[in-house]
Amino acid sequence: MQLAELNVARLLAPIDSPQLAGFVNQLDEINALAEASPGFVWRFDGDARLGTTSVPDDPLLLINLSVWQDVDALFAFTYQSLHKRPLGGRRDWFERPTEAHLVMWWVEDGHRPGVDEALARLALLRRDGPGPRAFDFRCRFAADGRECAAKPGTVTA
Repeated sequence: MQLAELNVARLLAPIDSPQLAGFVNQLDEINALAEASPGFVWRFDGDARLGTTSVPDDPLLLINLSVWQDVDALFAFTYQSLHKRPLGGRRDWFERPTEAHLVMWWVEDGHRPGVDEALARLALLRRDGPGPRAFDFRCRFAADGRECAAKPGTVTA
């Protein structure tokens, strides 16, 4: 089993606006960092710089969809690598989330989830809270469905 993750963010301005330049200018570097990170498997390759996120009815909604070997690999990339740098500017580029914006779930090796599948998992987490089919960093589930305690110091997603 491998870990799929989706995170969504609503932009404060169009992707090609000067306000988003600081974010857009980091995309290639951060994507390359993800792809070179231990445990990385795959990422959805929509071009966020053009606003083509496969959510055509909402051009301000950006998605990040990827597959990792496990939760620890995703956590290390997200919070313990240079990826932390753009996280510091997120309030300048994205609306503050009012509901869950990150979801994880286990997939069979080789499965590449589509955007519709991922958005359905996020809706499940928002509706029912964390469970084996949709969870977050605060309340993790193992591939066999057992709940795993979050590690000390784990940030909330």
